[in-house]
Amino acid sequence: MSGARTERDGRVLRVTLDRPARKNALTFESYAMLRDLFTALRDDGSVRSVIVTGTDGNFCSGGDVHEIIGPLTQRTPEGLLEFTQMTGDVVKAMRACPQPIVAAVDGACAGAGAILAMASDLRLGTERSRVAFLFVQVGLAGSDMGACAMLPRIIGLGRASELLYTGRTLPGAQAYDWGFFNELCSPDGLADRAHKLAQSLAAGPTLAHATTKRMLREEWSLPLDDAIDAEARAQAACMESNDFRRAYEAFVAKRPVRFEGD
Repeated sequence: MSGARTERDGRVLRVTLDRPARKNALTFESYAMLRDLFTALRDDGSVRSVIVTGTDGNFCSGGDVHEIIGPLTQRTPEGLLEFTQMTGDVVKAMRACPQPIVAAVDGACAGAGAILAMASDLRLGTERSRVAFLFVQVGLAGSDMGACAMLPRIIGLGRASELLYTGRTLPGAQAYDWGFFNELCSPDGLADRAHKLAQSLAAGPTLAHATTKRMLREEWSLPLDDAIDAEARAQAACMESNDFRRAYEAFVAKRPVRFEGD
């Protein structure tokens, strides 16, 4: 994959953004490839969790100024909409794939890079990570790739409004205090912690994790009573799984449960 590489370790897929000279900035091609990668994961039962990270001490500095922003100034209105819909499709694909996604964030995490972290299910950061939804700094709205919908649900409306209006940088410690990061790790320990977390998720009940992820997405627009009914149906379906039976049998036998994902 141009601008990124993928590695498999058992049931964990690692996606590494790999353009260190540009702080792992995205190109038109890498946007499309990320979209296609996460779309394909919907039907890939061999992958049970995903890590998204960057190389050389950075996560992702956003869209490449020279390869994306410059050319966008020359596009027709139709071409601009084609681009923004394609980038939005990356987030749709990340949220629709059943696998939990862990973002391992160090260094720069700006613009579309901040969106990739936001669209992940869990986010690990470092003290030296720098998160910035900096669209306003290039004359654009904060309403990019779902930020106005998702970011307030993660850190709250007031804090999201501040970041999207000002485009300021959120230091790693503050990102953790605000709830954007689930954990802070040392830069040297980030990769190992992300891998251990992804392995733990991969060893869990695949169907149940996929259901949790789907319901977190679908219940955003449901009234409470409808959400409770939807969860009742979803949980009843999980109770039909073999993993549910295995968990009970393991408890009775006083042995560790081994989930198989069915």
